[in-house]
Amino acid sequence: MKCLLSGVLVILITLSAPAGGRESEPLSSWRDVVMATAYWESQGVHANLKTIRQWVLTRGAFCEEMDRHILFDRRMRFLGYLTDAGRRTVNQNQINEQRLRLARTQKVDAWVPGTLDQSGYPFVLSCHQPDAYLPELVDGYVGAERSARLWGTWDGMKVGTQDQPVSLHDAIGQVFQHRRAAGRTGLPEHTLSVLAGKVIIESGGVREALSPVGAIGIMQLSAAALDDCRLKEPFQLHRLAQIDCALYLLEQNQRNLEPAFRERFGQLPSRKAEELFRMLLVQAYHSGVGRISALLTDESLNRPARYFAEHSDRFSAGDIALGMIYHNLGREQLGFAALYYVVDVSIAIEAACERVQTLAGCP
Repeated sequence: MKCLLSGVLVILITLSAPAGGRESEPLSSWRDVVMATAYWESQGVHANLKTIRQWVLTRGAFCEEMDRHILFDRRMRFLGYLTDAGRRTVNQNQINEQRLRLARTQKVDAWVPGTLDQSGYPFVLSCHQPDAYLPELVDGYVGAERSARLWGTWDGMKVGTQDQPVSLHDAIGQVFQHRRAAGRTGLPEHTLSVLAGKVIIESGGVREALSPVGAIGIMQLSAAALDDCRLKEPFQLHRLAQIDCALYLLEQNQRNLEPAFRERFGQLPSRKAEELFRMLLVQAYHSGVGRISALLTDESLNRPARYFAEHSDRFSAGDIALGMIYHNLGREQLGFAALYYVVDVSIAIEAACERVQTLAGCP
């Protein structure tokens, strides 16, 4: 179905609904929607959100034009899109009009008007993310352009030369193998695919990358992480040092997260447990291992994890990982970025595996 709303093209999926529509009173906050979402509704959320995030990262399907906003429901199902009018305030008003329309026609059972500073419901995702174009980010990882390659020395290892710089993919592999040969890491080899996905999403391999919260470098290391790795200021952007630090942090997080994970999800089939643990380990890198551990152990936060553990046969590993985050959105500083991160990394891993057939840990 196509229609025009205030001069903005709107495309909606067609669902059965009353022809006349009805008035719908808004809820006060999107958190009310989260609180009202039953745990069983996490079935299929990983695949649904992955589809939407792929559109954003590849500028495909409904994000083929970047001046659009996608609307989706609490099960991460696509509802439609709006073409931006231009000014943020006008866009926000039109999004809220569309939210009300979706509620009136019973495409959703609740709606929340958003503001420029506060999310609403149905949830909205902007297609305009020019720094997150996956094909270019993967090009940087595989060293498609010579300018993306590197060489140097770090802590007793030498990677590439000035005449023959190597790709970021090769550099990560060499640092990993050097540390493994020296007995300084016990991480499994499939960690290489995790690092590939992370560096692609974190920075695309850009040495001077800087996040809005102050994380720096190709691995987007926070000040606390840099301190944990004892990286002094002259070396904090050194790409080999960043890779080395990321390996250290992943191993530290694995050691800290594993006991709580085994206690909560130890009954899962080995392959599913391994997949879920890897996702939570990726999430711990982004959100902090203490915060993710709390989702498994803290009595005020672990109700979703307890439910998913009891009914694990009904959910994929991805559904469980996202469900634990979704049902705690707004708590412990967990926001939508945390929801997207593990999905984006999984998409990036698949993209890297398509380009590098020998990458360890590929599906």
